Amino acid sequence: MRNLRPNRIKEKHLPAELKKWLYASGSLTQQLTDLADGEFHVERIKEHYQRLTFADSQWMHMPHHHIAWVRESYLYGCEEQPWVKAKSIFPILSLRKKARLFQHIGNKPIGWFLFQRTNPACERRIIRLQEGWTRQSCYTWHGCKLIVQETFLPAFEQFIRQH
Repeated sequence: MRNLRPNRIKEKHLPAELKKWLYASGSLTQQLTDLADGEFHVERIKEHYQRLTFADSQWMHMPHHHIAWVRESYLYGCEEQPWVKAKSIFPILSLRKKARLFQHIGNKPIGWFLFQRTNPACERRIIRLQEGWTRQSCYTWHGCKLIVQETFLPAFEQFIRQH
């Protein structure tokens, strides 16, 4: 996995308790489920189509005029407040292949399918958004490109500080 750091984020600026989560490989779904003693669920916020941003199209090596299906959701552990705000970006070209299943998973986590019997290639960048520290992962899964963005929310930071 290659780590890209836009805006020259230095590791020393990252909160120590979040560092391992931002750089962890594998399924965040499974890692959050383990942390929450088996409790985990997804709440979809919205799903829609949009044109790829220039930065995302460059990262996925696709023309920026391509349309993508975008799923936004909250990920919950064992508390009432969401721990993570997730945004997944699937270019239409990927949805014509094996990744089309992601449009029909409802409130199931993408990670359960993405990491099922496979370990997709991943490039990662860490950024700071207004909502919190965020990891963006560009996966290549069965020849399909997709981006998964996971923003760790204040409730998660508080939980890991206390446990």
